[in-house]
Amino acid sequence: MGRPTEQSLNFLKKVFDRSGLGDKTYVPMSLLRIPPNPCLSEARKEAEEVMFGAIDEVFEKTGLKATDIGILVVNCSVFNPEPSLSSMIVNHYKLANNILSYSLGGMGCSAGVISIDLAKRLLQQSSSLTIFLIGKRAKYQLIHTVRTNSAANDKSYNCIQQKEDESDERNIGIQLSKDIMAIASETLKTNITTLGPLVLPISEQLKFVASYVRRKILKRKIKPYIPDFKLAFEHFCIHAGGRGIQDEIEKNLDLNEWHLEPSRMTLYRFGNTSSSSIWYELAYSEAKGRMKKGDRVWQIALGAGFKCNSAVWRALKSIDPTEEKKNPWIDEIHEFPVKTMFLNDGICPALTCLPS
Repeated sequence: MGRPTEQSLNFLKKVFDRSGLGDKTYVPMSLLRIPPNPCLSEARKEAEEVMFGAIDEVFEKTGLKATDIGILVVNCSVFNPEPSLSSMIVNHYKLANNILSYSLGGMGCSAGVISIDLAKRLLQQSSSLTIFLIGKRAKYQLIHTVRTNSAANDKSYNCIQQKEDESDERNIGIQLSKDIMAIASETLKTNITTLGPLVLPISEQLKFVASYVRRKILKRKIKPYIPDFKLAFEHFCIHAGGRGIQDEIEKNLDLNEWHLEPSRMTLYRFGNTSSSSIWYELAYSEAKGRMKKGDRVWQIALGAGFKCNSAVWRALKSIDPTEEKKNPWIDEIHEFPVKTMFLNDGICPALTCLPS
């Protein structure tokens, strides 16, 4: 490979500027080495650091012990080793041999909501398990989970694929089709059609039905009515998969920059963290002191398949950011939000600090 040309460098800069990523966005250590070393051992090491660190914090915050765990659900989009990630946790913490252990792999960036839905169903079926019977400690109540999977459609199934490239090295990567935004939009619409009646006030439901009747039955040429989901939720945690996804959902749901702020700042600060992005966004709202008792939160996750999954939560108490010592934003939340302003074709970015 020869020296990069000025043209190629300008192209890469333009791509980076348009990405919505910031200068502090994380990159795995294996990719920072010269030469890069994206091997299995490095991936295991990174997974252990993340998983064990998170679990240790849960034990510290709740006072729970490893012997209290009856269900273990782990999800990861791309890294699926043998033994599984869940087995790595069982081994590290010496969990009971009758634990209900699940490792969800290859389910894309929406798998975080799938994990929550699976845990909910398992707990509902296992009345003898008491790990989540700690209402005084819980910050949120899970109200609804709605899952949409359009993989029966070939275009949806093929729009995100892990595959080898055509180089001599046969590098493995994730390929996105040009249809991904249209597919994401349609799958989102299907998901909110199911979710809407569960969360929207009657007035919004009647407006939607009236619009549907006029369009489909009376054959009127009018735009579909988009319900105002801002009447149902105070907070939106939208998968930080990229600026395109964020812009599309902002437009489809008629949201504003304040609603998109947790998602945009998560992409800017941490990058696309796959299924964990909606949890960084929830932590952002907490660190900003925005989460009040009774507030409703809509987590929207999109991923390969193609899938759109929603989780609806209600805050059981107001969150005091000064008590959130382990919040990933807490040491720098005063620096956010920042707004990336794109001039003309996006070559020249400017960062402006906005008021909270």
